[in-house]
Amino acid sequence: MSEDWAAGTDRAAVILSVREGPSVGRTFSFTERTTCVLGRASDCWPRLPDDDRRVSRHHCLFDINPPDVRVRDFGSLNGTFVNGEEIGRRRPDQTPKQAVRTAFPERDLAHGDEVRIGRTLLRVQTVTGATTLKPTRVYCAHCGRDAPENADRGRPGDIICGACRKNPRALVRGLLSQAASMSRYEVVRELGRGGQGVVHLARHLDTGELVALKVLLAEVAVGHRARNTFLREIETLRGLRHPRIVGYHDSGAQGATFYLACEFCAYGTLSELLTARGGTLPPAEAVVIAAQVLDGLDHAHTRHGLVHRDIKPSNILFTALGASAPGGASGAPAAVKIGDFGLAKAFDQAGLSGLTRTGTVAGTVAYMPRTQVVDYKYARPEVDVWATAATLYRMLTGTTPRTFPPHVDPVMVLLRDAAVPIRDRDPAIPRRLADVIDEALIDSPRIATTTAESFRQALEAAI
Repeated sequence: MSEDWAAGTDRAAVILSVREGPSVGRTFSFTERTTCVLGRASDCWPRLPDDDRRVSRHHCLFDINPPDVRVRDFGSLNGTFVNGEEIGRRRPDQTPKQAVRTAFPERDLAHGDEVRIGRTLLRVQTVTGATTLKPTRVYCAHCGRDAPENADRGRPGDIICGACRKNPRALVRGLLSQAASMSRYEVVRELGRGGQGVVHLARHLDTGELVALKVLLAEVAVGHRARNTFLREIETLRGLRHPRIVGYHDSGAQGATFYLACEFCAYGTLSELLTARGGTLPPAEAVVIAAQVLDGLDHAHTRHGLVHRDIKPSNILFTALGASAPGGASGAPAAVKIGDFGLAKAFDQAGLSGLTRTGTVAGTVAYMPRTQVVDYKYARPEVDVWATAATLYRMLTGTTPRTFPPHVDPVMVLLRDAAVPIRDRDPAIPRRLADVIDEALIDSPRIATTTAESFRQALEAAI
């Protein structure tokens, strides 16, 4: 995030200009996907004046994917106003914790809109970065049909219509026939679906090697810059080679569809293992898995300067039979690999993930430290260490470090609540191990355990 932005650039941007208030004249410019929390707290950016008592410590959230921007209030006492209209305010008789159970409307912002927070008035400027006129009609890059649901998004580039999104197998067939590098593969079967796309088991026609073929669908129109940004980032990640990290073989794009051929892990994910084992694992087994994850993270952090940003059970996979693999033999160690390394960052950095509606991010937020929300763009290696501790917590207790009640804004839970001490969940967890995990889950005002290697050593000494 920077207050400097070069006029005349062809990059899309969102610019927040302070028109009234103590910081009048300042501008905050965003050219990449990010979130920022505004308020009086020291970890907010932009931070609003501490003496403005009409502003809450964590007042509202701006969700930015240039040139798109959305704002939502966190249930502040005095509200957030867009063009003079209130979009959020808790009742005077409500506490902040009660207010997070109230559904406050989100508001998509347009160029020229004004947002008032206490004495501060922000004007929104959006720059599309487009050099061509917005088309009057939008067509699907896959089937060629009209896609009127995308006509008002204002982005030039390729899109995938709603009908094609519901038929990912057809998209894969299109890739196999149209993308040159994809002609080397044949699809065997579907492995699973997620928020960004679908994964198939595929076979390389020349070598017979099985791969996991990931097909990712952008949530917004894909222009040349976004496409090249994503592919360049993935090309960098292909050089990340380690026994504990799933490797990328091939990658490419066709229209608004992206594909990755990855190393296939035959024995499923940690999520699947936990389901098969009734939700939890014994401490010794869970620590073995976490230690292997930390080994892979240490290599990525120290040798390559790369951060995963999305460590969670569904991104931890098994490649060998063992006590930690579904159907494995008791007593044999499992071979663990980290999946989707850097994929979330690459997709976000290219602006392909769009904006996220409140309540749809709880699954990821549950394994995310608070610093990753308030300092989204500049996530550092310690966010992966915290997420590994959260994943270990899940293996041992069957739940996540923070409690996310239904109908409660998950981001506000993350900002306001500390992790529940692990022995409060299960008093049977060994105290030495619990102490190590609890310390690793401290994330305010900063993350306490900062390196994967130090966390691994502490875990192995405690077990």
